Formats: sequence, structure tokens, C-alpha cells
Amino acid sequence: MIGVGHAFGHHGELIQGLFLDDDGKPCRGLVTLPAPQVGAHAEFRRDGELPAGRILVDPADRRKAAEAAALAIGECATRAGVPETGGRLRLRGQLPVGIGMGSSTADIIATIRAVAAAYHCVLSPADIARMAVRAETASDPLMLAGQPVLFAHREGRVLEDLGAALPPLTVVGCLTGGAEPVDTLGLRPAYGPDDVTQFEALRTRLRAAIRDGDCAAVGQVCTDSSVLNQRVLPKAELDTLREIADEAGAVGVQVAHSGNVAGLLFDATHPELARQVHRCRVRMQHAGIPTTRVFPARPAASPARPAASPARPIMKESRRARPHQPGHRHSRPGAGRGRARLPEV
Repeated sequence: MIGVGHAFGHHGELIQGLFLDDDGKPCRGLVTLPAPQVGAHAEFRRDGELPAGRILVDPADRRKAAEAAALAIGECATRAGVPETGGRLRLRGQLPVGIGMGSSTADIIATIRAVAAAYHCVLSPADIARMAVRAETASDPLMLAGQPVLFAHREGRVLEDLGAALPPLTVVGCLTGGAEPVDTLGLRPAYGPDDVTQFEALRTRLRAAIRDGDCAAVGQVCTDSSVLNQRVLPKAELDTLREIADEAGAVGVQVAHSGNVAGLLFDATHPELARQVHRCRVRMQHAGIPTTRVFPARPAASPARPAASPARPIMKESRRARPHQPGHRHSRPGAGRGRARLPEV
């Protein structure tokens, strides 16, 4: 009657904006940058003494996760042919809230996986995405184990599978805007026809860069998307970050388009990588930009990829119900969630 679930976070986006689906419909979409070293861990216990839909959650302020648990109980109980009950949900993780690392989405996905495990129920990524969007209005594609996809985050569907994996990139993370939390759902970017053209061009370039394994091309796309995002959520540090990128030999700058984390991207195969990263961190320190972590831009293990196709729902996961997904790492069960303190790795 107890299930566990895990989900890793992300470090902002490679690109974000307005794109066209296969029917020519404009959709808000994004491509996230996975951060598999940090994430959320959920433990869910079915409790027949609690009324259906009643969720006791620890910490008590995780209302979105509690809503996701109730949705998942309804779905899983129906599939299992058993009565709905209430339950007890315990969440732990290392993702700061509100700075663009997918903290709420990670909580929700870990919760849904934990409920599914408690009911011995298999949920596809499409199922998880649908419930995640219902629980929090928008969702990052963390249920897809880090594969690069263009994802309609307010609709919970894949617009395009961009390739098997990102090229070997190393990210030097940092904080902008004083690490102040951002109201993601409160951002209301106004896009026009010219913007769609620019974002579609970024999509085409990113697709080709991932296909060719071209780190420099990926970095340039990220930088261009960061510049376009200045009118939505301006970052005073962006010009400085671009200067540091040039000086340190980075291939580009990526940002959280609805948060305050950012990162400089480096070609992980460069023979002078260690020296480049050191130079970057020293320059950031001198500029007063706090660095956070250095990490690879893709999970250490390559999970089996669903055969997603453009503008179609996410395909099903393996038929074996495994709450701990490949590529996810256990969060420390006792770790609290700091507001903006990110450990270095």
C-alpha cells in the first residue's frame, strides 16, 4: 500500500516561445535543460480511513502535489478496479522554489509515480503529463527522462521529438535577479506573427544542432533565445554573462525563461574544459554573479526513449511499472528545500 516515485528537475530552458503544431496552430512551447543531479522524492501511503480525495501532505504547503495525488488516485483506482481512498504523501527534495528549476513539476510527477506504484498501476508519460497540467496549469516535460523535445507546456503534449540526446555539454550554473522567486503563471508574453517566425527558426536550428551533435550551434540557439526573452523576463546580468562566455570559451548562454537561474554552456569534449570552467567561475565571482553548480546537460545514463512523433501525444512507457525511472537519482530523504541555495557538484 506504499509507493515511491522520483523525478529530477531542470535548469531552465534551451528555447521557449510560440511555435506551430502540425495543424499550424500557434502553441506556447519550450525545450528544457535537464538537471538530473537534483529532484524530488515522493512516498505515498494509501489510507482507507481517509475519505476519497483527502490527502495529508508533508510539507503541508504542497497543495499542487496534493491535487495531483487526488487525480492520480482517481485514475489508478479506476484502472485497478478498487475503491478510491485518501492517502498520506511525504515529499522531499533539493529543488529551490520559484527560480526556474521545475520544483513544483518535479513534486507533482514524483507524486503521480508514487501513487501509481501504490496501486500497482502503469501510467504512460502522456497520462502523467495530462494530470500534471490539470494540477498546476502548466508542466515541464520532466516525465520524459531528459530527452530533448519541444513541449507544449500548457497542453501537456509533445510538439516535436528533437533527437536522441543533447550533445555533450557542461553547464556552469548561476543565479540572476538576486535569486528572487518568479510567478511563472503570472508571465503573459504577447507574441505576434513575426515572433512565431523567429521562434520557428530557432526550432529548426536546434533540431539540426542536436542531430549533428554540434555543441556550438546549440549554444548559439540558447543565447539567441535568451536575448528574445529579455522583453518577457529581463535579466540585468545577461550582457555580462555573454561577455564572460566569450572570455571563457563557452559556446553559449541559457536561461530560465520564467525563472532566475542561468548557465554558461561549454563543449564537454574540449581539451581545455577544466581551465575554461575555472576561468568562467572566477569571472562570475568578480562580476558578483553567484555560481551554483557544474553539471552535464544530459542524464548520465541514457534511458530508453519513447517513439514520440511531432504533435502527437507522448508514447507509453514500458509495461513494467517501475516507480524509479531510469536516469533519475534518489533525492536525500531528509533534505529540505532551500529558497535559493543550490549545492555544488
